[in-house]
Amino acid sequence: MVAPSRARLPAASAMAVGGPARLARLARLAALSDGVHAIAMTLLVLGLSLPEGLDSAGFHREPRDTVPQFLAYGLSFTLLVGFWQDQRRILMLVRQVDEGFARLAALGLGAVALVPFPTSMQSDYTGEPVAVALYSAVSAVIDLIHLAQFTLLRGSPRPRTRPVPRHIAWGFSAEPGSTVLVFGAAALVALHDPTAAMYTWLALIPLKTAVGRASRRRPGQGLSDR
Repeated sequence: MVAPSRARLPAASAMAVGGPARLARLARLAALSDGVHAIAMTLLVLGLSLPEGLDSAGFHREPRDTVPQFLAYGLSFTLLVGFWQDQRRILMLVRQVDEGFARLAALGLGAVALVPFPTSMQSDYTGEPVAVALYSAVSAVIDLIHLAQFTLLRGSPRPRTRPVPRHIAWGFSAEPGSTVLVFGAAALVALHDPTAAMYTWLALIPLKTAVGRASRRRPGQGLSDR
């Protein structure tokens, strides 16, 4: 359901939307985010299966053939955990949810819900450029939306957003930014060489490690310090 426009509400109702109603909307958005991420993680398991009616030789051979499925499951589950953590950190900064932020968050959750589909394509058609490019593109888009959410919050009036120390703002931008950089590049590389694109994903490991170390070296202790 879409909330009615403030301009169409009586004065008393408009005041209510600006207070407890917006806090309730934030709680509902956080619950929706948790639910969408949990369902997407669960749906990944549906791609793991063995064909029915296997003989003894086929039963012992088939697990080796399902290795790409388990690798795709492990990678997607790890990414979804990271996407969920990014979204939770962003929501921690919000005091009031306006229409623009809510729509942007819904767009991101729609991309999260899509993850099981490119994961299935990736595991079944590992060498296909379109499969690798789509998987990379969806992953990049999710964190690109997270960056847009954070940018929107940074430009919001102080009553709507918690103050963010500079070192925390840097970490908030660098963490999803590294994912956008790596998967965005991989999506382009995949159109020419899908195998090279999948090796490009490995660049996330040193990038995330470097971002984590740099964040720990920066001064400050957390959101509550300001």
